[in-house]
Amino acid sequence: MKIKVYNQKGEASKEITLPKEIFGHEFSEALVHQALMRQLSNKRSPIAHTLTKGEVRGGGRKPFRQKGTGRARQGSTTNPIYPGGGVAFGPRNDRNFQKNMPKKMRRKALFCALSLKATEKAIFGLDSYKDKELKTKNFADTLAKLPVERNLLLVTSEKDENLKRVTSNLQNVKVITAGYLNIHDLVKYRKVCFVGDSIQKAQEIFAK
Repeated sequence: MKIKVYNQKGEASKEITLPKEIFGHEFSEALVHQALMRQLSNKRSPIAHTLTKGEVRGGGRKPFRQKGTGRARQGSTTNPIYPGGGVAFGPRNDRNFQKNMPKKMRRKALFCALSLKATEKAIFGLDSYKDKELKTKNFADTLAKLPVERNLLLVTSEKDENLKRVTSNLQNVKVITAGYLNIHDLVKYRKVCFVGDSIQKAQEIFAK
């Protein structure tokens, strides 16, 4: 499968062939969904925290005597049925949402997502981007000339601080290195653009 590589002026300068090791896999919805749920779960950082009846201050004295009142017996005012008492089954900030997934399955899911993008013609290349002024407006002008519909994921081979700087104020553009390709970004962003030799870098990292 081939993709077009554009220059900074928005002109298709050449075509390159995508490596089958990464972009030639059959799509598995179940595998991609499992990898996506794992990534989202591992990103969770619980903040809400409630106290149980054993952690609420007070409650040392019995509210009323055991017998003779006609009421249901109670041992402490920290019970969840009392105002100001503990919370039963409430959210805790020490809850663990981590999920595990074998490395081979994670990589296969990544290859499935990339292969689907390639099948949908949602992948293209950009030979390079250089801007001495480092202005967001200049990159936005280049972006308007590229086949981008809604949002764009830019993949670079190495850290490119200049490219991150000119795209930082664009909500529909994200820049990552090839080593950080992940399921969530591939699902979120409609088009994927590989800058320079980032495809070869991804092949070196993932298709060993």
